[in-house]
Amino acid sequence: MSRKPSYPKDAAVGDAAADGSENVAETGAGGSKRNKHLMTGAAIGIGSAAIVAALLYAKKRKGDR
Repeated sequence: MSRKPSYPKDAAVGDAAADGSENVAETGAGGSKRNKHLMTGAAIGIGSAAIVAALLYAKKRKGDR
């Protein structure tokens, strides 16, 4: 026999999912965590690009001296 499915705590399951009603207070916590992770990822990506650009610029400048 298969296991009973598990769902994330912020997912609407059962009757609430069928009629589309959601409690805003329950979904707010998961949304802000998702936004925080998205912003962190964007910051890491921008920082990585800046480091690569600085290394390429420094490597290019050594021959000019």
